[in-house]
Amino acid sequence: MAVGMATDAYELRFDAGRICLDLLATTHPAERLGSVAVLRVWIAGSGLVPPGTPLAHADPTWLAGFRELRCRIGQLVPGGLAPEGRPYDLALAQVNELARAAPPAPRAVPGADGTLVRELAGPPECAALLGAVARDVVELLTDPVARAGLRQCEGDSCPLVYLDTSRGRRRRWCSSEVCGNRERVARHRRRTALTRA
Repeated sequence: MAVGMATDAYELRFDAGRICLDLLATTHPAERLGSVAVLRVWIAGSGLVPPGTPLAHADPTWLAGFRELRCRIGQLVPGGLAPEGRPYDLALAQVNELARAAPPAPRAVPGADGTLVRELAGPPECAALLGAVARDVVELLTDPVARAGLRQCEGDSCPLVYLDTSRGRRRRWCSSEVCGNRERVARHRRRTALTRA
């Protein structure tokens, strides 16, 4: 099921099965991380921070850092959006270096209704958030079961990579609602054209 976040100027998707793959998906069909404001929405939507976490201190260096990490993910993930000419070893070294940063520290606090909710001990720093995504990449690449579940979408012109956790491992599209629906509509149109001919 595609869980997306649509806003006026952009759409962000969080249905690839891993945070690192959701970040990779922000390049298709066009650049989705076009501003710091959009990056803030992506960080919150991805679950890197609890809902309501203030991110007003994010600046353009954050955007550059997340785009750079996204590029490295594309070089490492099979079927990813790897730019040409960049060595795999360099990308792996950079992801490993980013993964060394401690992720943001969570804490449990009473919510408005008295139940415990998660919040961060302080404002998250860019290095900590990049570290959390880089750790997700390391976990994905070093887990043979997860790695075996990596698939590239079979949709026309869709280069997105997702983690297939479906029963029977028969998922074909990054999103049944997006690429799957396009495929079903195209198939219906082909059948209709054949019956008319």
